[in-house]
Amino acid sequence: MSDTPHIQDESFEAISGDQLFPQTPSTHPVRILILYGSLRDRSFSRFCAEEAGRILTKFGAEVRMFNPEGLPQVDSCEPDHPKVAQLRDLVTWCEGMVWSSPERHGAMTGLMKTQIDWIPLSLGGVRPTQGKTLAVMQVCGGSQSFNTVNQLRILGRWMRLLTIPNQSSVAKAWDEFDSQGRMKASPYYNRIVDVMQELVKFTILTRDIREHLVDRYSERVESRAALSVRVNAAKG
Repeated sequence: MSDTPHIQDESFEAISGDQLFPQTPSTHPVRILILYGSLRDRSFSRFCAEEAGRILTKFGAEVRMFNPEGLPQVDSCEPDHPKVAQLRDLVTWCEGMVWSSPERHGAMTGLMKTQIDWIPLSLGGVRPTQGKTLAVMQVCGGSQSFNTVNQLRILGRWMRLLTIPNQSSVAKAWDEFDSQGRMKASPYYNRIVDVMQELVKFTILTRDIREHLVDRYSERVESRAALSVRVNAAKG
């Protein structure tokens, strides 16, 4: 049995430290987009998202939050719909994201999934989420659960996002916010601070090399094969 791997030399690239440690790292504020999954006037997922935004700003990030009100159902209109276009522009702009969803019937809300589903895997030849960072959070009406953050992690992986290890799940969310929608001091609040701090750190570490981190040998093989077919067809 041969020990030689079946590697196509033209698509195989050695891993170089020069690619992992850029000589001129970015210095602008980390750009973070926040999505939340409820339209209620007293939406705890939005309150949680707003607290995350305040914390991120304190850590030096530039934060934008997408308001999902008026976002149509997926495939019910063209992608040039103003709300869809706004969402996609924000995803292109950001270097990392926070997804904050309520848990409803043991899962994320339809509104949260709709926002994610409107984000394409490819946009104008560019993967808008590939290699960007992601932090996931959920709020619970009862006891603490991790169903929604686990689902969000699966979606993050599918979207080729670098989902950070830490996460937040707020139990009995109705008791964790004051009448103004501000989160009370608690271990739950402290965890959100931890999560946002970790998100900023991971984003700074990876934003300049994100394309390299998620570059795939298998896709290079496919791209070279497709190019060869086109070249041969042009010659023929």
